Amino acid sequence: MKMALPAAVVLALVAAPAQAQTGDKMPVKDGIRGTYDSVKGWTTKAAQQVSEDLYGFQPTPEVRTFGQLFGHVANSNFMICSSAAGEENPSKGTNYEKAASKAEIVKGLDDSFAYCDKVFDQMTDAKAHEMMLLFGRQQPRLSVLVFNTAHDYEHYGNIVTYMRLKGMVPPSSQRGM
Repeated sequence: MKMALPAAVVLALVAAPAQAQTGDKMPVKDGIRGTYDSVKGWTTKAAQQVSEDLYGFQPTPEVRTFGQLFGHVANSNFMICSSAAGEENPSKGTNYEKAASKAEIVKGLDDSFAYCDKVFDQMTDAKAHEMMLLFGRQQPRLSVLVFNTAHDYEHYGNIVTYMRLKGMVPPSSQRGM
């Protein structure tokens, strides 16, 4: 017991400068942002890599086409990230799942990720902890960005499967990635 108090004091003295060094950094947000950046890069590269004639590819009638998958990610990014920001959806009224061309879908996807980037950049520690309602559940705003990242990964997995069915190597499996 006599050793426990001095050890706790030493630990506190060592931890305080380490915590102070983080300054404005938010290690949890930054970690989530890194994971998000990975799926963002792979999804946008896949959207560019898939030829326009494959945007209509649909493995079975019950699932989305390539184009609809990319469009769905764009729609969802706008909806979920605007919720996390506490803002109106900037693409309200636009449905990228019904876009007519690869160019329109890719632009929507790029714009949606740029918008989510802005939301991540503006997420403060105080805002990250604010509670909000999403899909009938109260959760911190930062958790909403985690959900968006997980949703992006879910559909990137679909995209990988479609690419493999067409003999393509997805960006996450290409050398140098």
